[in-house]
Amino acid sequence: MSAILAIYPGSFDPLTHGHLDLIERGSQIFDQLVVAVLTNLEKAALFSIEERVDMLREVTAGIPNVSVDTFRGLLVDYALSKKARVILRGIRAFTDYEYELQMALMNRQLQPNIETVFLTPAEAYSHISSRLVKEIFQHGGPVKGLVPPVVEERLRRKVFPK
Repeated sequence: MSAILAIYPGSFDPLTHGHLDLIERGSQIFDQLVVAVLTNLEKAALFSIEERVDMLREVTAGIPNVSVDTFRGLLVDYALSKKARVILRGIRAFTDYEYELQMALMNRQLQPNIETVFLTPAEAYSHISSRLVKEIFQHGGPVKGLVPPVVEERLRRKVFPK
């Protein structure tokens, strides 16, 4: 049987413990996992693509079957270019499910040979979103336990430069 390569796409702006939980668990399920940072020119990001890729590579360095890449355009086209058979997506709440189901069905229509697999984050991380982390941090709130330490340090340097 051939190795199963999965793509875990997202903006990861910033990377949270919820993302990392899915990366670690996905790496145990699939032979190879590519964490793919979406290059979305319409979305104003706090961190550049390069900064997000750098943080992801740093926190996943100890997971041998995980790599980090970037993509733009249709996810299914990117997945095909990587010969991926699976798209991994996280679902925190019912509102995520509605959106993710719509995307999964559209991706299936575009490329029926690529499956979408949904994972829920560990309960301790199910309330965390990148948007909330940025909002909390920009208002001086603590993000310890919400993001890996390297991300917390990068947030500090980005939002409160000396």
